Amino acid sequence: MAQDDGELDSLVRKRIRALRVAQGCSLEELAARARVSQSTLSRIENGRRRLALDQLVTLARALDTSLDQLVETAADDVVSHPMIDAAHGLMRWPIKAEPGMAVVRQRMTDPPPDNPSRMRAHPGREWLVVLSGTACLLLGSRRMRIETNQAAEFPTMLPHAIGAEGGPCEILGIFDRDARRGHQRGEDVGKANRPSS
Repeated sequence: MAQDDGELDSLVRKRIRALRVAQGCSLEELAARARVSQSTLSRIENGRRRLALDQLVTLARALDTSLDQLVETAADDVVSHPMIDAAHGLMRWPIKAEPGMAVVRQRMTDPPPDNPSRMRAHPGREWLVVLSGTACLLLGSRRMRIETNQAAEFPTMLPHAIGAEGGPCEILGIFDRDARRGHQRGEDVGKANRPSS
């Protein structure tokens, strides 16, 4: 690795040490896994040895990461702003590292539908946590209360619906690509079936 970018060089060295320490691994243990000498590893971490591409590949494997993750630079766009869907009371944040995934914050006031035919099923997985109030999750033939600070995770191929119980609730959900698409299609269907005002 060329050392003309001092910041990247320093970042990679710090990242190697931080990953080693986070894994509870000594210099000796990581050196054995990476098949380098302990003194070589110490000099790499302390900036007294040039970083070579072949060593970085070996160290990345030994640290159970990829070369890309080991050398990636800090993103400038760390903070993201929500996309607001006022009609549905939603805020969405895309997860940049996982295209297709999204975090959704939603305030609910209505209970889940009484009619099982209004429950959705689609490919994917969903995870949600109740931020305030109590939510009611219908999952197949089961009815579950999810209270503040409780979470639920389930495959969305099970027919499901969620709503508020005993007053408004607010949830934060994480949808994979398939679950998000399924919910967007469901919202479009819901719009088409709503009477116009």
